[in-house]
Parts: sequence; structure tokens; C-alpha cells
Amino acid sequence: MRADYSSLAKTIEALTAGETDTVALMATVACEVHHADDRFDWTGFYRVTAPETLKIGPYQGGHGCLVIPFARGVCGAAARTRQVQLVPDVHAFPGHIACATTTRSELVLPVENAQGDLLGVFDIDSDQLGAFESADATSLAAILRSVFTRA
Repeated sequence: MRADYSSLAKTIEALTAGETDTVALMATVACEVHHADDRFDWTGFYRVTAPETLKIGPYQGGHGCLVIPFARGVCGAAARTRQVQLVPDVHAFPGHIACATTTRSELVLPVENAQGDLLGVFDIDSDQLGAFESADATSLAAILRSVFTRA
């Protein structure tokens, strides 16, 4: 099953309406997105907890890396550049961090609040090569903006 992003956006909006706690919002988004698409093997957030440092936040799936520096991996690249990272083959990405051996492709989006502060990154891993398309990134970025910039 592929995500119906229109329905997903409406569901997430309804579930998060009025909520301002960032961790609660992250937990809800991770859960809903993870269960919306069969391609999504691991879905979660890495939060900015110190300068140039991401720590694991709410997620769905197997274990994740506990700490990721901005200087390493796909998540670090998304945090460092504040640009979406759409990686069709993680083994071809320089400095990829293998948190799970099953990960073949990855989509990571920076997450900012209404003031433009980087809260962290939203990471989706797939056990399929080339699992993600630019349409996934565009739709998920819109959902993240609607949830995390309304405060």
C-alpha cells in the first residue's frame, strides 16, 4: 500500500490539533506516517539536543542509532544543510551510518519550528532500493510544516 498523503495530512491534523508539545507531535507523526505505507520500514525523528548533535526521538520500527553528529550520515547531512536528502541507495552515500542492516534507501527531511529553528530531522528508511520519490518528499514536507510551524 502507498500512502494517501491527502488523507494522511487530514488525519495528522485532526490528531495533533491544539497540541504544542514537540515530542507528542513527533510521536504522533511517526506513528501515522509509519503505518501509512508499506515501503516505510523505520520511521522517526532525530532531535537536535546539543550543537551539531542529533539524538533519537519518537520512532516506529526496530532500534535506531542513539546519537548522530551533523557531520555524519544522511540524517546529519539533512540537519547540516537543512535540505531534504532523498537517497535511493544508502550504500552509495558517502559516510552513511548503518543503524539497521536492512536499510536500502532513505528519505530525511529537516524539521523546523515557526521561528525557523531546526528541531531535528524526520527519517524514513526502506528495505527496498529506490523506494522514495520527490513526491513523497514534497508531501511529507508539507505535513511537517503544518504540524511544527503552527505553534
